[in-house]
Amino acid sequence: MSNSPVKFRPHHFLCALGFQGKGYSDDFTANLYEIVEGQLRADGGDDVLIQTVGMTDDICGPCPKRRGRLCSDQPKIKSLDRSHAAALKLKPNETLTWGEAKARIKKHVPVGSLSQVCAGCSWLEFGMCEAALSRLHQES
Repeated sequence: MSNSPVKFRPHHFLCALGFQGKGYSDDFTANLYEIVEGQLRADGGDDVLIQTVGMTDDICGPCPKRRGRLCSDQPKIKSLDRSHAAALKLKPNETLTWGEAKARIKKHVPVGSLSQVCAGCSWLEFGMCEAALSRLHQES
């Protein structure tokens, strides 16, 4: 595992939690799989460092919607990032472990709240994130 933090936009904390092998393109999905399954859900994943960023991040790299450091859906993404940063009490350039991030999600994002926190997200309707959030809240 690398010592340099994985870079995440604020809304990608919940995307990583709910990831179930689907994405915008094969390259995007393979990249996200490597980050989530290869690092965060791997042995020692709770110790992986994540740094919050305000532009495209390590997940966005191969996304077909990426436009330089922005997204073709930038207004929606900016709104999602604001909402998630507020819900998770994230500061710009803050570094925390994946374990600390999950603890914040559990503390600040109650089951059933994603319709507000993630309003506008096209993945919300599939229920993957809500199911993952429920599982997180059931863990002791």
